[in-house]
Amino acid sequence: MDTLRRAMGVLMSKRQAVEQVQKVSLAVSAFKDGLRDRPSIQLTGELPGSCRGSVEGSVHEVQEEKEAEASTPVLQKESSLKRAAWERLRDGRGVEPEEFDRTSRFTPPAFIRPTRKLDDDKPPDICLEPREPVVNDEMCDVCEVWTAESLFPCRVCTRVFHDGCLRRMGYIQGDSAAEVTEMAHTETGWSCHYCDNLNLLLTEEEMYSLTETFQQCKVIPDCSLTLEDFVRYRHQAAKRGDSDRALSEEQEEQAARQFAALDPEHRGHIEWPDFLSHESLLLLQQLRPQNSLLRLLTVKERERARTTFLAQGSGSTISEAECRRAQHSWFCKRLPEAPSCSVRFVDWPTFLRESVIYILAARPNSAAIHLKPPG
Repeated sequence: MDTLRRAMGVLMSKRQAVEQVQKVSLAVSAFKDGLRDRPSIQLTGELPGSCRGSVEGSVHEVQEEKEAEASTPVLQKESSLKRAAWERLRDGRGVEPEEFDRTSRFTPPAFIRPTRKLDDDKPPDICLEPREPVVNDEMCDVCEVWTAESLFPCRVCTRVFHDGCLRRMGYIQGDSAAEVTEMAHTETGWSCHYCDNLNLLLTEEEMYSLTETFQQCKVIPDCSLTLEDFVRYRHQAAKRGDSDRALSEEQEEQAARQFAALDPEHRGHIEWPDFLSHESLLLLQQLRPQNSLLRLLTVKERERARTTFLAQGSGSTISEAECRRAQHSWFCKRLPEAPSCSVRFVDWPTFLRESVIYILAARPNSAAIHLKPPG
């Protein structure tokens, strides 16, 4: 009998030691991960309805420990995946580093979000004449090596890329190379990964504001949205900070038209990258003055704007209808001809200010229209 009691004493001492270690381990993990909503695993000293001093009770406790340990990795994995999605959104990364096969691909470059300069709200000097020369880089932006191979130029910036480098970086896969080649030789051209993601235009502060809105409106990163999801989100975003505010019927119809523009193939949902680019544009439009937006334009975009403006007429001004047609032209969409009673004329600086947000919206390679012009 004494031997059995000593054995039980050793067993319970081990049990208490395990409890202490597990509690400390859970506390450290919760502190590191910062997961406030993580389900807790309760490790109590006694089990209801059981006899703590009995062998049967001890065996039952050990079985519960094993079940808890088995469920812990599942909970940690789910929390890790959710946290990783938010971190990708915050850092502007489309692919996690572990998703790259490092034996055959390069490591993606670290991205640092832009910062606004003190004078970026002052009018930039973008004249209609003289024209600016557009010269692409000579070396591949990835390997920084010049070769006789054909390089893919970006239609937005002056960067160029090797086909093989884009493959090793994971930016094109399979038949994507053929699509990039075809796009690079069309009038619209191909947008590189730096310019394709409009979310990368946001500063850290702007990204924090957008992430906070997503979290409050319960938007899950990397998930597609239906029309119902999109309109509900617009209602919630409108009510943020003002619970009495709601979308009008006209605003609901406008949201539905924007959804259709983001879903050109009529699949009934919009992809996360398109939604993210759209919301990033709205935030830029809300927080930044137009002069600041004008400073985001590249030399290629400025030259295309000049070409478009000059093609609308021979003078220094164009009509408002011609300005609207130009805004739709960024997306290669033909605006239906409609009679207009407006006699307002638009000069070059006004044309550029009113068009800048649509020029930026046309950067992504996606067929979606990320900010639908009026009309």
